[in-house]
Amino acid sequence: MARTIKDPVLKNISAGPDQEPAPDELRKEDVREGQPPSGGTPAGRTSLKEARRGGVLGLLHLLGPGLITGASDDDPSGIGTYSQVGSQFGYGMLWTALFTFPMMAAVQELCARIALQTGVGLGTSLRRKFPTALVGGCIAALLIANTINLGADLGAVAAGGSLLTRNLVPPLWLIVPVAALVLYLQLFVSYATIFKIFKWLCVALFAYVITGLIAHPSLRTVLVSTFVPHLELSRDFLAGLVAVLGTTISPYLFFWQATAEVDQMRAAGKMTEAQRRGVKLSELKAARVDILIGMAFSQIVMYFIILTSAAVLHAHGKTNVQTANDAAQALAPFLGPFAFVAFSLGLIGTGLLAIPILSGSAAYALKEFMGWKGALAMKPRYRPTFYGIIAAATLVGVAMNFIQLDPIKALFYSAMINGLVAPPLMVLIVLLGADRGIMKGKVSGALSKVLTWIATGTMTAAAAALVLVTFILK
Repeated sequence: MARTIKDPVLKNISAGPDQEPAPDELRKEDVREGQPPSGGTPAGRTSLKEARRGGVLGLLHLLGPGLITGASDDDPSGIGTYSQVGSQFGYGMLWTALFTFPMMAAVQELCARIALQTGVGLGTSLRRKFPTALVGGCIAALLIANTINLGADLGAVAAGGSLLTRNLVPPLWLIVPVAALVLYLQLFVSYATIFKIFKWLCVALFAYVITGLIAHPSLRTVLVSTFVPHLELSRDFLAGLVAVLGTTISPYLFFWQATAEVDQMRAAGKMTEAQRRGVKLSELKAARVDILIGMAFSQIVMYFIILTSAAVLHAHGKTNVQTANDAAQALAPFLGPFAFVAFSLGLIGTGLLAIPILSGSAAYALKEFMGWKGALAMKPRYRPTFYGIIAAATLVGVAMNFIQLDPIKALFYSAMINGLVAPPLMVLIVLLGADRGIMKGKVSGALSKVLTWIATGTMTAAAAALVLVTFILK
């Protein structure tokens, strides 16, 4: 029996398909019903038991949405923030990497658990439980912040490419090619291939660990700064601390984590919400390991970026670094060409990872809120609305660079929006995770509740501090 096409754009144009295709025709790749790829579990994951049996390679198969989400958190805007606080305050903020890890992991685990239990993305679950206007306001702010961040990251990737040519190729010449490459991947490459590319791009983050080791910092100073929090009651330090928190715990990560879990289940053949609903304990344990490793990886990279900037730039009086590009250029005289190239390659790799996740999470959040269909695993001709959101966000990001919008101001406003929207959104997510009617037996336990509420309180305090340093302490 033929079904009416579900995409709102196709419903309102005469050209194109007017009937919903069969599931196998809708997908970019052929996945047989109920058969997970690469021998994974029915949820599309390798179980912990299988991972242990497979040794190191088995562990790599276990890694998925959690690793990619964690890696994408270290995007060029994050790298710029960490480089800036490292160059300005030395080792003074190293402790923040350790401090934010449990909170970040708890929030991402909750987002994944909600998706695995309900079988739908975070936007859909929030819309079903809370007032439409409240959720809609949060998602509108998310779209604005993601688009600004995407534009700044596009500029950073182009600047990284220009740096590798010793500025022979102007950054502006690379903006459109980078955007076209990312859009091509999202539009025409299968979800499985996109996922593999994302995993390989995570390797780029090791560049920052390498540069940190080359810097040879003072071990005693580093250990003290790591485990003993340092605070300064100054406007600049407070602004830097708020920026670190806002960059580390970002709303787009919440939506991406949840939708990536749902897409993995779709890739395993669970095409309907009813098939996806309910998660086994073995699947949940595998997801938790993936998330813990991914968030730990993210914070290790953050730690080494601050450490490198402190050991090299701050130690030599270079305290005016504002972007990742500034950091890459400033490192060259002290660490030599290898570190310069490694830092630049890391900038390009993390940007290429973060840009599609920023546009993708925006598209997923909006389509879930509106009740539309669409996913990266589906063909664009049947889901033009979903891919149109991705294309629109990318094109606005390109335009931002051509109108020469100040990237520092753009990232500041993006961080401000993220910082203000994160607390109310986190309150809704924590309440959703504690709802036994929705979560059944997978409701949040005591540890999850404590950590997620601490994270929410911390982000609320950060938002208040952001308003304070922006509008009052001028």
